[in-house]
Amino acid sequence: MVSYIGKRILAVIPIVLFAIFVTFVLIRISPVDPAEAYLTAAHIHPTEELLAQKRHEFGLDQPLYVQYFQTVIKICRLDFGKSYLTNESVIDEIAARIPATLQLAVSSIVLAVLISIPLGFLSAVYKNSLIDKFSRLLSFFGASIPQFWLGYLLIFFFSVKLDLLPVEGRGSWEHLVLPSVTLSLALIAIYTRLLRASVLEQLQESYVLYARTRGLRERSIMLKHVLKIAIAPVITGLGMNMGKLMTGTIIVEQVFSWPGFGRYFVEAIFNRDIPVIQSYVIFAACLFILCNLIVDILQLYMDPRISVKG
Repeated sequence: MVSYIGKRILAVIPIVLFAIFVTFVLIRISPVDPAEAYLTAAHIHPTEELLAQKRHEFGLDQPLYVQYFQTVIKICRLDFGKSYLTNESVIDEIAARIPATLQLAVSSIVLAVLISIPLGFLSAVYKNSLIDKFSRLLSFFGASIPQFWLGYLLIFFFSVKLDLLPVEGRGSWEHLVLPSVTLSLALIAIYTRLLRASVLEQLQESYVLYARTRGLRERSIMLKHVLKIAIAPVITGLGMNMGKLMTGTIIVEQVFSWPGFGRYFVEAIFNRDIPVIQSYVIFAACLFILCNLIVDILQLYMDPRISVKG
């Protein structure tokens, strides 16, 4: 098991280097001049002399391979440069906003798990029942409705009409309700259908028939055997969606004025704040890789055969 985890961790290194390389290339081939973007953000008229000075300061006059290796070295030291807009360290700006995004992502995941796992399991056990039809209706609704539209609908009904929950900002638990529901509904739709299909598939396996033949209680078969195996795809989905939520909360954070990392990224795009944009893309790639690694380790713990297959 330790050997398997070590190999997986080593395999992450070239993936991260490749993600940095792709980000570096995309920024270099973009039509935006970093020196001009910096001067524009600082409200300084970009003359040829100032542009040449800033290009030299940023190292843009060096060969591309030198710029790339310098970028890798800086990222390894967690030096993402300074924001063009605030002139503050990007890593400090990210650290100040990550807790808000993390809070929103974790609350959405928890809400999705608490609803989708019981609902998906019961809809499979009581197939074609009322609860199964309700779960299918909820899944279709959650998968089809756009998040920004759902957010505005929730604001209209619960904030404007009923005056029960705040519209925007971050503070008490009440501020967290509407954004979390908006983010979690799509996850509930996915996990409910995924778990239902997985449970129905496991119910057709021979070990279920053998357990019933031995006289085991139906509750014990369903909870200790069927659910334990059927929930593995859901765990994989959780790992993928955790990274997606951390980096994909942009729309919801904009709708609810949530002071997170996604909203900060949108502001950076409008202001052509290249260090922030580069940091966001690299952070997103590393987060997806980390979440996948954690999921692989969890699956190894649940199914030790994975290490043998590896």
